[in-house]
Amino acid sequence: MTTQEPAASIRIDDRRARGDRRPAAAALLSLLAALSPCLAQAQQQGQEGQAPEGGAAVPRGPGGAIVTPPASTAAPAGKATPPRALNYTPPEYPPEAEKQGREASVTLQLDIDRDGRVKHAVVVESAGHGFDESALAAAQKLEFEPARRADGTPAPARILYRYSFTLKTASPPPAAGEPARPARPAESLRGTVLASGGDVPLAGAAVSVARIAGAGAGAATIAAPPGLTTDEGGAFAFAALPPGRYQVTIAAPGFEPLSVEEALAPGEQLEVKYRLLPQGDGLEVTVRGKRPPREVTKRTIEQREINRIPGTNGDALRSLQNLPGVARPPSIAGLLIVRGSGPQDTQTFVDGTQVPLIYHFGGLSSVVPTEMLDRIDFYPGNFSAKYGRVQGGIVDVALRSPKEDGRLHGLAQMDLIDARVLLEGPVPFLDNTRFMVAGRRSYIGESFGPVLEAAGAGVTQAPVYYDYQVLLETEPTPSARVRLTFFGSDDALELLLSDPAPNEPALSGNVGLHTAFQRLQLRYDHELTDKDRLDGVLAIARDDADFGIGPIYFQLDLKTISGRLEYARRISKGTVFNAGLDVFAGLYAVNLRAPGPNRPGEPPNQPFSTRTLQEVSRDGEFFYPAAYAELELAPTSRAKIVPGLRLDYQDLNQQLTVSPRVNGRFDVVPGFPRTTVKGGLGVFHQPPQFQEVIPPLGNPGLKSTRALHYAAGVEQELTRHIEASAEGFYKQLDELVVGVNRPGSIQLDYQNVGSGRVIGGEFLLKYKPDDRFFGWAAYTLSRSTRVPEPGEPERLVPFDQTHILTVLGSYRLGDGWEFGARFRLVSGNLVTPNVCNVNEQSCDPYRTNALFYAPTGTYTPIPFSGPNSERLPAFHQLDLRLDKTWKFKTWRLSAYLDVQNVYNNANSEAIQYNYNYTARQYVTGLPILPSFGMRGEF
Repeated sequence: MTTQEPAASIRIDDRRARGDRRPAAAALLSLLAALSPCLAQAQQQGQEGQAPEGGAAVPRGPGGAIVTPPASTAAPAGKATPPRALNYTPPEYPPEAEKQGREASVTLQLDIDRDGRVKHAVVVESAGHGFDESALAAAQKLEFEPARRADGTPAPARILYRYSFTLKTASPPPAAGEPARPARPAESLRGTVLASGGDVPLAGAAVSVARIAGAGAGAATIAAPPGLTTDEGGAFAFAALPPGRYQVTIAAPGFEPLSVEEALAPGEQLEVKYRLLPQGDGLEVTVRGKRPPREVTKRTIEQREINRIPGTNGDALRSLQNLPGVARPPSIAGLLIVRGSGPQDTQTFVDGTQVPLIYHFGGLSSVVPTEMLDRIDFYPGNFSAKYGRVQGGIVDVALRSPKEDGRLHGLAQMDLIDARVLLEGPVPFLDNTRFMVAGRRSYIGESFGPVLEAAGAGVTQAPVYYDYQVLLETEPTPSARVRLTFFGSDDALELLLSDPAPNEPALSGNVGLHTAFQRLQLRYDHELTDKDRLDGVLAIARDDADFGIGPIYFQLDLKTISGRLEYARRISKGTVFNAGLDVFAGLYAVNLRAPGPNRPGEPPNQPFSTRTLQEVSRDGEFFYPAAYAELELAPTSRAKIVPGLRLDYQDLNQQLTVSPRVNGRFDVVPGFPRTTVKGGLGVFHQPPQFQEVIPPLGNPGLKSTRALHYAAGVEQELTRHIEASAEGFYKQLDELVVGVNRPGSIQLDYQNVGSGRVIGGEFLLKYKPDDRFFGWAAYTLSRSTRVPEPGEPERLVPFDQTHILTVLGSYRLGDGWEFGARFRLVSGNLVTPNVCNVNEQSCDPYRTNALFYAPTGTYTPIPFSGPNSERLPAFHQLDLRLDKTWKFKTWRLSAYLDVQNVYNNANSEAIQYNYNYTARQYVTGLPILPSFGMRGEF
């Protein structure tokens, strides 16, 4: 009998597998991505691919059997996808290993660029004997469909990829006269078990099948033979199973068990692929640039939610006001009040550069269009040492990259408030370089100016705002990205006061407000090696603020340069070191004309506008350097601790501050349903405002205010899509700046004599976005108080809101329709009353509320009680939004209707008095406000 020599063969897991056996695979992978930031931009949702070579007959049965429709080359809209192999070049079998009869598998880590090319490959699981070198050589010939973000743009990614080397022995033909060997039983069910996300084969997974009762005659349990598990390629097979329905169970250490139902048809073979979700740390598919958070609480609004939140008129940044810990600003001021801190205590960054304001006049829209945003990260407290010079919260807005498909794209949108345009695409004659240009302008003046004039408002220029953005992005190397951005904003308002207010007889004429800023920004991000990363941002900026009312004016001009350079080094598997420099410097100029102090003998409560005017001009320079360092420690896969230290110096008051911080998280129950506890404490310093520290207006001896942040909370997964979290926080505020009148001078005497505290809790029940629905319910309970000077009683701040409840959701109805709603219930704002509320029994209608001053002929009010002693009625409002999209061959058209305050509730925003302060009434906010808009994009 002759025999045939062993033939070498190489097997590789099919990364274009079709028919995931899990109907909810997309939802589960979305959850996995939310739990692991390294998966956030590479969620595998229903990937499609081709059957293995030499495939079997097309099987039947429920989803999960391999079928072969044409392969798709583009990621589905709205879904992030990892890289997908487009070819396969088998590696050479090492000759010496083949002669010795060795078999092996090699796992590689591949870095794939935006064009789908393998730029770097390293061995993760070595086999030696020449297998590693052969696998590395073959990997360089692979081509991939690149990873794609949720908006469809390609992105660099890192995946694990495994080659399996096996020896295959061919069966010799029977000798002459020798009876033929009995045929091997036909395989009824065969398949492969993979790790979800990276599609790496799982060897050693236990697979068993059980006949479902009533599925056919002779129903019985059929289990895998003892010791039979998946091979090194993750493959398994069951032979001679009678037709019927079976329960298939797969289990592997470190992965979630899977149990699915299969149907076997007579005379056919079923071939399947199963994907198991990792428990805790699993095999990763990562998109470059995504870093795990270093904070106790980081709330991110992603693309699916970013422009569909009702009541925001499609403006993503206005959605921040719906998150836990954010108070409702007075009227439509558009301020951010976070965890009981003042509006000036929260900083906003656009792509790493601070901007002075985030909303246009009145909070009608933000200064960066939604269409340019990638995500919004919100840190309500206990943030990383990366951020400083602030004691409240942080908003970090990331701009997205221009689309990289080589085509020109654009959009135009108009609604009742403003119009915007955007254009993006490749830069001609420059390889791997893209641009994005956008602009927006309001036409409130054209729409509402004539109405206000007809109503006698004396409008000379209604609110007008515009913003603009220009972005260029390129990649000089596969691991580096350079971005040059210029953006700015401008707001102007002018009114004519023909009749002065009764209590300020000298205030008349034009009232003007103008704010503007520009930023020229350069960003550089570079992965130097697999363990080293360098990120930098540099910006040249100008800020202008002008306010005038009659002869009184205030002007501020800032020319600044700011920059941040951060280096990150992965020291070991569970240790990352981050260090950075943060510099803010520039020139300032201040001009002021304002009433001076009271003349001798004048009562202190007389009209402000009748005092003698004095002028002050001041210019100078400032330099605020800082350095910080952090360690990201993961002693186990369930725990993470981030200690950090920040040093800040302010030359205006010549002070060095030291801010130590530490945050931590621990998975009490890893896997699903995950239970995580978290906590943190830290020191946060904020330098005085310019007008408080610059002489002659301010006191150069002021120190920075200090806040101690304490926070502890828990996160609990309820279902694959629903997560609940609760967090308690406490802030101790020291050395607060307080200004008092100084006799004989127009400036206040600023001193670090104030203190305060904020205590509260935040609760969030969130449904993570899926293909149809997203939503959340957020509730905040808090109390914010201050003590202006030692010995004075503790008092509530004006923006304290005890209860804040927000419930919202948006649902895709199908056929391009989407419907959303938002309901808010908030405690009323605090005011200092001059007349008591007649509806209260304690109100004395005969009380003297004002004094008459004959020289000016005006009444001066006598405060009824202490500061911030009366709370306005509770605020409540329902907002609805309806979207409709029509898709055409090369473009699409969408329209939306956003209705705020649907049931027209008259929410109280302030108190108004008559001329002699004998009566009062509530000033109500916006009535029902519908906004209709249309957008075309290609």
